[in-house]
Amino acid sequence: MTLQFSVLASGSTGNAIYVQTGKQRLLIDAGLSGKKIVENLHAIGVDPAALDALIVTHEHSDHIKSVGVLSRKYQLPVYANLKTWQAMEGLIGKVPLEQKFHLDRNQAAAFGNIELEPFHVSHDAADPMFFVFHHEGKKLALATDMGYVSDQIKGTLKNADAYIFESNHDINLLRMGRYPWNVKKRILGDSGHVSNEDSAYALADIVGERTSRIYLAHLSRDNNMKDLARMTVKQVLEEEDTGIGHTFHLYDTDPFLPTSLHTL
Repeated sequence: MTLQFSVLASGSTGNAIYVQTGKQRLLIDAGLSGKKIVENLHAIGVDPAALDALIVTHEHSDHIKSVGVLSRKYQLPVYANLKTWQAMEGLIGKVPLEQKFHLDRNQAAAFGNIELEPFHVSHDAADPMFFVFHHEGKKLALATDMGYVSDQIKGTLKNADAYIFESNHDINLLRMGRYPWNVKKRILGDSGHVSNEDSAYALADIVGERTSRIYLAHLSRDNNMKDLARMTVKQVLEEEDTGIGHTFHLYDTDPFLPTSLHTL
């Protein structure tokens, strides 16, 4: 059985990831409207009624917008760590007790035949965590909403088959942009988001011989562009002699359109 995934949406306006094997179907975050997430699932040939679980990384609105709606409509179990539950409970409406489950960010969890390896990130949320998905020797890493990429995170993410990795902003666009200084300071800080350049250098440290794809994710609508993010990351990875364009390739994500369902 293969590990497959699609980035249903990624950006400052909303985020959702779909991961499946032949036996398990997981939705990670639901940061767009329920209608749009259902539409994007259908676009990749997935019936939302067949989902097995909805897993939440943290409580920011671009990750939880339709968590409550989808959980109620499809009787979907929702998983998050305790502090995230406490932070988001008043934001998503009522979720029946029998559909509420806790994840420990320090402990691996099994969802059918997918092993979930959580890890903590530095971000201004209650207890943000992201995941590495393991299945039959394949490794998919999801890492966004990071103020910085620590050595511990690099060790966790090392040599994955594919990455969905934050490339949030261009530093010059952010500094010259319309955001007030306190917001710029937050984004640039250690609990904000990773820039294109910092993303590139982190990726240069973690890609390995089995890496085949990198999806640049969580691009800012106001402070980044797909072409700019791809060009910046590509240039650094070429300078670092990582094998980009030969052993692995870069892929865009979109704030509203899903990527094709890819098999690892």
